[in-house]
Amino acid sequence: MHLIRGLTYLEPLKDGCVLGIGNFDGVHTGHQTVINKLAAQGQLMNLPVVLMMFEPQPLEFFLGENAPSRLMRLREKVIQFKALPIDKLLVVKFNQHIANYKAEDFIVDFLVNKLNVKHLVVGDDFHFGKARCGNFAMLKEKGLQYGFNVEDTRSYFVEGLRVSSTLIRDALGAGDIAAAKQLLGRDYSVCGRVVHGNKRGRTIDFPTANIQMFRKNTPITGVYAVTMTGIDNQKITGIANVGTRPTVDGDKKVILETYLFDFNEEIYGRYVEVHFKQKIRDEVRFDSIDQLKAQIEKDIIIAKQILDD
Repeated sequence: MHLIRGLTYLEPLKDGCVLGIGNFDGVHTGHQTVINKLAAQGQLMNLPVVLMMFEPQPLEFFLGENAPSRLMRLREKVIQFKALPIDKLLVVKFNQHIANYKAEDFIVDFLVNKLNVKHLVVGDDFHFGKARCGNFAMLKEKGLQYGFNVEDTRSYFVEGLRVSSTLIRDALGAGDIAAAKQLLGRDYSVCGRVVHGNKRGRTIDFPTANIQMFRKNTPITGVYAVTMTGIDNQKITGIANVGTRPTVDGDKKVILETYLFDFNEEIYGRYVEVHFKQKIRDEVRFDSIDQLKAQIEKDIIIAKQILDD
């Protein structure tokens, strides 16, 4: 898969492409089904499969910190996309210039002239262009004019539920990790580089591997039984806290702290993935460090039971 950061770096597709447009947040089972169908269409038409998405996601641009929490950062999406039949991933910077683009000009300049699209797949509720004037009906109409087919992604259901990023976000917010896993088709996970913290965990005998979340709001908070991968093909069990550490410093910066069982290697700077298995409790503020330490000891017992099962 070839990652292209911006239309400027896109080489002309003289024969055209099959194209999917969306946020693809979570790269869940619905997204996977769409991409596989798109790949089948690409094979049928002998054309490359291209995905187009925007960074930041449009709602993040318009709503800022009030936007819905993200399931995945860009790099995490790219990791998941590499396992799917995609030839090119086009990431377009969403800014005021793009927000002001007229819908008709978006179709002509981007879809026709730049991408030479022959088959397009979008959600039937997809809107684009200035004031969100562009929609599925306009794409169908322009497709007839410029010679490309338009198909909607259609809903994908798991046990009667329409799979969506919102549904997964709600499941995670409710602590239902099992439901989120079923909708995603894999464990919910967070990737990132292990960074130096304030080392306070060492003072209470629970040193943690810290990963900055680089976000103000997250779909999950609390204490979880987890596994970590990314270190020499190991699957390391542990317990993780996602939050602002109210007992220690109450900072607004969200951090993922993972205490790994029977592990004492130096892993600063390593890029790892933390897989969430089950929620144990919410993050709470304790009156003393001793109370926090006693609770962590209880949490570890529960986490080990969960992971052993």
